Amino acid sequence: MKLTTIKRDGREETAIATPQGPVPVGELDGFGDGATDLFSILESERFSRLKGLYDRGEVDGQAVPEGRFEYAPLYRRPRKIWGIGLNYVEHAGDLSETAPADEPASFMRPDTTIIGPGDEVVLPEQSDRVTAEGELAVVIGHEAKDVSEDDAPLFVAGLTTVLDMTAEDILRRNPRYLTRSKSFDTFFSFGPELVTPDEIQDVEALKVSTVLNGEVRRANTVSNMTFSPWWLVSFHSRVMTLLPGDVISTGTPGAVVIRDGDVAECRIMGFETLSNPVVRQRRGAA
Repeated sequence: MKLTTIKRDGREETAIATPQGPVPVGELDGFGDGATDLFSILESERFSRLKGLYDRGEVDGQAVPEGRFEYAPLYRRPRKIWGIGLNYVEHAGDLSETAPADEPASFMRPDTTIIGPGDEVVLPEQSDRVTAEGELAVVIGHEAKDVSEDDAPLFVAGLTTVLDMTAEDILRRNPRYLTRSKSFDTFFSFGPELVTPDEIQDVEALKVSTVLNGEVRRANTVSNMTFSPWWLVSFHSRVMTLLPGDVISTGTPGAVVIRDGDVAECRIMGFETLSNPVVRQRRGAA
């Protein structure tokens, strides 16, 4: 199953992605009387019921025609967003760093960074060198505490595409500035599709690409991560309880410097492309 969040008539709602177009969840039997945003569906355990409906072929709602909707972030208020730095050895080399061998370089960021497909990435006045990084992200579907790597997929609702931005000049001044360099508004693009694990034949074979202005600038496969997505779920569940809707962005094959007028993309085979235009913050703007 592939889920997306669409915006129409000023409202954001979850829809099942089909070849005919997105089918709003609220139009399906048993889903019209509750919240239809994806975070609420995950948090209330209605996700499993929706997946069962889909697996039984009982999704018979009307698809929204192209041009009648826009994509939005999958949701806007996750409890936690974990980022993983330097998870591909080659990317660590870009930053003249050594990739961690025993534990991931994890960091957290606020949900105010979230934007969706097509939204503008705003380059802040405080930074003269911002980079964009295409990444594969894991979305937690069930409460997870001290889970094993083998069991981790059972706690995952799905995977999605992410663009992760970094004010690299701020980070280079001092590694302790990592949180600030990652936390500017618009620095985390999220969507457009959540793809359930059963739709993916081999997660480790997925190719993740960072794309700038239509050109693939960096690419690598998940199998070349130091820490696999399932290992990361297990590791972080031993740090803190993971909750439905929590996000773990698993690291990038490489970053690209972005400037006013650019278009950054994350491409992962089997996923809808995530694309965002880039603008420079107007001087004096909030």
